[in-house]
Amino acid sequence: MRVHVVSDVHGNVEDLKRAGDGADALVVLGDLIDFVDYHEHDKGILGAVFGPEKVARFAELRRGKRGKEIGAYARSLWESLSEPARVVEEAVRDQYSELFAAMTAPTYATPGNVDAPRLWPEFEREGIHVVDGASVEIGGLRFGFIGGTLLPPGATLRRHAAWVPYLRPEDEYDAVLAAIDPVDVLCSHLPPAVPDLLYDVVARHSEYGSAALLDRIRTDRPKWSLFGHVHQPLARRVRIGRTECVNVGHFKRTGRPYVLEW
Repeated sequence: MRVHVVSDVHGNVEDLKRAGDGADALVVLGDLIDFVDYHEHDKGILGAVFGPEKVARFAELRRGKRGKEIGAYARSLWESLSEPARVVEEAVRDQYSELFAAMTAPTYATPGNVDAPRLWPEFEREGIHVVDGASVEIGGLRFGFIGGTLLPPGATLRRHAAWVPYLRPEDEYDAVLAAIDPVDVLCSHLPPAVPDLLYDVVARHSEYGSAALLDRIRTDRPKWSLFGHVHQPLARRVRIGRTECVNVGHFKRTGRPYVLEW
């Protein structure tokens, strides 16, 4: 059995069309949307809506970690639109139309933080399965899926903003994870709470990982724990007991799936 796994697609439609070639199934671990393209400023949703010059300024502020200025600048962009939520949703739907059409059957997909999971049912079709908080059997192994990332402690989501990322409060995330049957392969967008898996060597900061995922790995002892989210991790893989924990890679840049064979 051969399964190809990708994460952090961020609009890479052309490589996604080929990601399932030679595989019995394709697994997608989220972040389909290209919201802000920091390399090609005319791409992504912000580029489509506001143009490359505005995105270049936004990217400059992000690189400088100028938090207050970033917030003020982003608000000024959204306030320049009469219906920002509608504009963003149309742009997201346009991207999803291409991305889901590029998936080869059978595909099993769970959303990342840069996704709008409430829209995903619109794009399901025969052989394309959206799985979040559940498990499925693939080639005789049980695959469990949980999407999104964690809302940092003390943070709140602006529910009526033009764009709301898929962040779950930790207690909600943990409850969803606990409800999944014991699995052979644990699939998430978010890494377990292992420092070397969470530190991004280019961004020079650590993401917030899941302690519950780590506990589940120690309890279930699955063959694999697969995830993405951290684009340039300090360690791409670590072993916890019998479990191989693997960041499957930043598909937007590599265009290559991670291959599972058994």
